[in-house]
Amino acid sequence: MLAKKTVKNQITLPKVIVQQLPDVDYFDVSVREGEVVLRPVVMSAPGEALKIVRTKIKALGLTEKDVGDAIRWARKQRR
Repeated sequence: MLAKKTVKNQITLPKVIVQQLPDVDYFDVSVREGEVVLRPVVMSAPGEALKIVRTKIKALGLTEKDVGDAIRWARKQRR
């Protein structure tokens, strides 16, 4: 498919592409090996992502200590 950049640096996404991503309004844009890469970004309400993480932690049966231990382990790996 072909898309043209306008004088205002805007590109219209082809309809066939937009139809495959009906709930996406924002894209993360980058250049990789000379190609423009658009990655859909899903926006959520403030605190919604944290709520999902807490629900997952609870479902896994992890304790606050388990999470703390994991954080300490991950921080050691960065050094």
